[in-house]
Amino acid sequence: MARDDLYIAVPSSFRCPISLDVMKSPVSLCTGVTYDRASIQRWLDSGNNTCPATMQVLESKDLVPNRNLQRLIQIWLDSVARRQLDADSVRNSAAVPSQNQVKLLVKHLDINCFSSLTKIICFARESEENREFLAKMDGFFSKVLDFMRNAESGIKIVEQVVKILDLMLTKISDKKPLLETNCLSAILLVLQRGNSDSQIEAVRLLESIAVDGESKLKIGRKEGLVAELVKSLRKENPRLIEASLSFFIAITMPKRIKTVVIQYRIIPELKYLLSQPNTTTSITEKALELLEELSTCKEGRVEIWHDSVLLGRIAETVLKVSSNATEHAVAILWSGCYLFRDRKAQEAVASSNGMTKLLLLMQSNCSPAVRQMSGDLVK
Repeated sequence: MARDDLYIAVPSSFRCPISLDVMKSPVSLCTGVTYDRASIQRWLDSGNNTCPATMQVLESKDLVPNRNLQRLIQIWLDSVARRQLDADSVRNSAAVPSQNQVKLLVKHLDINCFSSLTKIICFARESEENREFLAKMDGFFSKVLDFMRNAESGIKIVEQVVKILDLMLTKISDKKPLLETNCLSAILLVLQRGNSDSQIEAVRLLESIAVDGESKLKIGRKEGLVAELVKSLRKENPRLIEASLSFFIAITMPKRIKTVVIQYRIIPELKYLLSQPNTTTSITEKALELLEELSTCKEGRVEIWHDSVLLGRIAETVLKVSSNATEHAVAILWSGCYLFRDRKAQEAVASSNGMTKLLLLMQSNCSPAVRQMSGDLVK
């Protein structure tokens, strides 16, 4: 992998023996050799019954996710991304404007605005001191928000504004203007047409302004916004999925918002995430936490507990992903099977080998609350 003067060697164990690319979803055959899922699946679908690397005849064609290797690859990818950002920062350090230059840029922000906004972003990224300087500048936020209020602002301009606001989240004392219809429309535009980084920044911005019941309702009722965020859960960007799940967890406290989110079919999307073999631990934890929150309203309970496949997926995460995931999963199962005594939920958990896992969980080093819920479920 090369980028200008930055060369990064890919560890050989991270490459698929078939495609030689970095594995996106590493899975192991019974021979112990790990491949990228798409590559080995194509090999097997072509009628082959041998391991491509060893040519051993396969006793089983089961593909077992190699989660340890997947975590190592993700850590390495994150490290590469940070090194590239650091390299870019060094290259661009000479272009960081001074405080006096920034004052002039802000004063004349309506002229060559894209170039000016780019320089302001560079300035804000440089240090906490620079962000503090911008926050204290009279009229800065108002001028920046004017681009969001202007319906004629193009997507590239709005992306730049969202990036500035994301950098300055902790410095914005009054976030109510961001709840204006035009501002929410601008954020929706970024979610629909922006690049992946801008979409993540837009989701974080939305989460930061959802501070009370009124703001959450306003965001939830903005036409198209919730629907677009639900669609983001299917995109192949774990960072965007995580940001969207965090947003939904933050916004679904009011019952009216839960109902809106459920109407936009978020529960099937959470079921999809739990069904994917390469879903990260963090995404699984957040998906379960959101399902737990949605199960506190009637509409959510009915949809979750009457879906035996979803309940099976939830039960499978117990003792398999992490202690946080186990805690959320047990809470969902406890609510349906014990607290509300839903027969369909009870049957689904029993048929998915849930009782065996609960017995094992009771003997593990789990929290007292989880042990109590597990005991209730077993009874």
